[in-house]
Amino acid sequence: MFSLDGKVALITGGNGGIGLGMAQGLARAGARVVIAARNAQKSAEAVASLQALGSDSFALEADVTNEASVATLFAQVAERCGRLDILINNAGTTVRKPVDQLALDEWNQVMDTNLTSAFLCCRAAHPLMKQAGGGKVINIGSMMSIFGAPYAPAYGASKGGIVQLTRAMAASWAADQIQVNAILPGWIATDLTQAAREQVPGLNERVIARTAAGRWGQPADLAGTAVFLASAASDFVTGTAIPVDGGYSIAA
Repeated sequence: MFSLDGKVALITGGNGGIGLGMAQGLARAGARVVIAARNAQKSAEAVASLQALGSDSFALEADVTNEASVATLFAQVAERCGRLDILINNAGTTVRKPVDQLALDEWNQVMDTNLTSAFLCCRAAHPLMKQAGGGKVINIGSMMSIFGAPYAPAYGASKGGIVQLTRAMAASWAADQIQVNAILPGWIATDLTQAAREQVPGLNERVIARTAAGRWGQPADLAGTAVFLASAASDFVTGTAIPVDGGYSIAA
């Protein structure tokens, strides 16, 4: 029920952090994983780690904020793999400034990377998944899909948008046997959150104090949920947003 043998998965921003943690989980479950990212050296290292797990993986360079680049990316996947079964929209960035200090180009950068890229990739994936008889889309939201943070207005808006985009597509594509769900990671130890710990005083202590598990998450903590949502085990699950946060979101 959780096997991904014979399945092809495309993960944007899958060459590090949460993306790589999920990619490794899918590879262990049998999927052929395609990494889409811009840093070729980092992607090569990620692919090597996936191939060591037995996955016939490869990487493609793409700018997922660019419509033409996305079209090329999905054409390459179709040509090399002949199908697409799983899409994980994981590419993301942030600018930590309150609204009154945020420039329009900074707002646009975050929205384009986090939200518009997911729209473009989902739109490009739909015909390939429909042709395959169904598929799985996993969009990566955030705790900021639920909570507000004074230093993350653009990030929070983009991740809130991810949840609503997920619900709309889930309702639209259920008849095509395409399930669309979101994962809302809590505070996970990555390069992106390391910068947050350096820029936001007291963040590390507050996260540990509020998280029931008493620790920051690791990228590997996302793997199980990703495999579940990518597999036949979740065929009747769509439109959900699942926190993977060690209990952060349930704290009083």
